[in-house]
Amino acid sequence: MTDASTKEKYTGLIAAVFTPMAADRSLNLDLVPAIVDHLIRDRTRGIYVCGTTGEGPLLSSDERRAVARAYVDAAGGRIPVIVQVGHNSLTEARGLALHARKIGADAISAVPPMYFKPESTEILVECLREIASAVPGLPFFYYHIPRFTGAQIDVLDLLRRAEQELPSLAGVKYSTMTVNEYQECLEFAQGRYAILFGCDEMLLSGLSVGAAGAVGSTYNFAAPLYNALIEKFRQGDMEEARRLQGLSARMIRLLYKYRGQPAFKAIMGLLGLDCGPNRLPIETLSADEIQAMKLYLEEIGFFNWARRTENAG
Repeated sequence: MTDASTKEKYTGLIAAVFTPMAADRSLNLDLVPAIVDHLIRDRTRGIYVCGTTGEGPLLSSDERRAVARAYVDAAGGRIPVIVQVGHNSLTEARGLALHARKIGADAISAVPPMYFKPESTEILVECLREIASAVPGLPFFYYHIPRFTGAQIDVLDLLRRAEQELPSLAGVKYSTMTVNEYQECLEFAQGRYAILFGCDEMLLSGLSVGAAGAVGSTYNFAAPLYNALIEKFRQGDMEEARRLQGLSARMIRLLYKYRGQPAFKAIMGLLGLDCGPNRLPIETLSADEIQAMKLYLEEIGFFNWARRTENAG
């Protein structure tokens, strides 16, 4: 169950971090400390490891352990680290959860099995309980991203069941655009759970219904934009908040022309933090694509308003 201190710990921007790789697609974990320092300078409030952005499902379990350890060590307690441990094998997921606790991760998270999918909320909860029970007391977040997992379930029903069946559930990483359901989950049981908003291009919509924390890919390289958006929202300057969200939407629309995740990863290289190629079957951007993307980013003013929001115009 989530208490007030746990909920407070997972507020603000939480970056879904990349897994840096060498040219041969092996891990390049020497870059992790620089990534973490960059995120802290940009005022992100947490790190989410081995999720979709981090290509977690494409890594071996040993690689996932190495990535998790690198980020926990680099964070050094300065910001919380959530480790995504979901796996098609619940035995593997339990092992990853045990490792996350051993290295000092602040919380774990999990997608459900994705090959043989849970066919009901009851079975989904049983799968999540199998994982969470390996590390009782360690805060656990369900990762709701149905467009990848195919788990089309009622998250509110999951929360109702969790009261009795998932005692370590701290909340949900909610990565779908059904803001109405998101709001219901926020308000469930007097706001008991930390429901982390997971759609960067709609952050203002999440804030408007009560979001306090958000996990996203673009917070790796555009956190100043989103921190300014949050500040304007809190000040009641909705016109400026809407303008900043519009810039985010424009940026993300452009990046999805370059296949989304590989474009996000490539931008890190433009900031001096080259996270390398993607694991197959994700297609890495070519040098020509990166150059074309850079020109488009310059054209829309990305390096001014996403990195230095005081110059946004």
